Amino acid sequence: MIQRTIEKHISTLMNEYFSVSIFGPRQCGKTTLAKNLFPAFSYANLEDMNVRSLAKNDPEEFFTRFPEPVIIDEIQRVPELLSTVQVRIDKNQKKGQYLITGSQQISLKSSITQSLAGRTAIVQMLPLSISELYSANIKLDRDSQLVSGFMPFLYAESGHSPFEYYKNYVNTYLERDIVQIAAVHDLIRFEKFMRLLAGRVGQLVNNSILATEVGVSSTTIGSWLSILEASHVIYTLKPWFKNRNSQVVKTPKVYFCDTGLVSYLLGIETPEQMIRDPLLGNIFENFVVIEALKTRLNLGFEPNLYFFRNSNGLEIDLILQEQNKLKLFEIKSGKSLNDEFCRNMKNFSAKYNEDIASDSTKGTVIYSGETYESYKDFGFYNFSNIPQLFESKTSTFRLNF
Repeated sequence: MIQRTIEKHISTLMNEYFSVSIFGPRQCGKTTLAKNLFPAFSYANLEDMNVRSLAKNDPEEFFTRFPEPVIIDEIQRVPELLSTVQVRIDKNQKKGQYLITGSQQISLKSSITQSLAGRTAIVQMLPLSISELYSANIKLDRDSQLVSGFMPFLYAESGHSPFEYYKNYVNTYLERDIVQIAAVHDLIRFEKFMRLLAGRVGQLVNNSILATEVGVSSTTIGSWLSILEASHVIYTLKPWFKNRNSQVVKTPKVYFCDTGLVSYLLGIETPEQMIRDPLLGNIFENFVVIEALKTRLNLGFEPNLYFFRNSNGLEIDLILQEQNKLKLFEIKSGKSLNDEFCRNMKNFSAKYNEDIASDSTKGTVIYSGETYESYKDFGFYNFSNIPQLFESKTSTFRLNF
């Protein structure tokens, strides 16, 4: 098993809260992590029809069969069980008794808010990170990594076909998750929507244009985007703005939580196809943004990730905001140093100088070339350095008395 960085964060929270709820896409490794981290816990899989029936019809008997401390897997299958969990927490008041996992939050947000507010810590978990793969001595070239993605199943042993895996993943996802959501009635159109969305990674989301191309209403597109985000299939990067100036774009950009899924939806089967594909730059940007997100989430920090674009064409690919100060990042798939990569960061810094973090460099280019910590006042970092670039420099404040 590949060691997961988020384990330390989850262990800390289990010592502080009565329960911890882990959400993430299917097959990202939630169950494997939970079982390995807490091998002495009871384990209840609500995908099992008999276990699910017991949880629905006799929750007290359920906890006789699966006594605390317990791992409750795929809680979205029986969200009403959370009411019983609340009662048992309030009665026993013992920390770290419930580790709950879920693959989508649409039906769970209100349930958790109502039942476990103040009683559970919520953790978002994504597929493997590049640093976790490197720690396991798995190092792929850029294009092989983009095609392969980061799902743990592919790295459990050699010889798997990423394209076949993601084909089955999409089919399974459509059958098991989307069909259960009433907002999706036409799976053919929905799959077309997903493929069109894959072709727009790193771009502003325009619901009206997507609606016209898919043949549904703009409202439906908005609903489908919400479904994909709640199911951890996509991530929407919000724009940064200093004030509500109409010149600053307020529309988010969309990314998929795994580049292997993007590659499959675009029909890219091999690294050789990837290097020739006109969307290579967009897919590489998707990879960098999601790796930055993984770094933040795995260490227990708020993402605080944004982009910037105004009507004058000034754009910053990625911004990290910490303690109200900004760090700027440009993302380029190429391998060569280029002063032009820094132009937008220079212009942004001139306009918002007081908001920029006082760092040794004025900004950072993340690309496929060699790392130069300082080149003409800017850093040029190979994508393998993403984890160190997005780690928080400040520790979490904890109240001690």
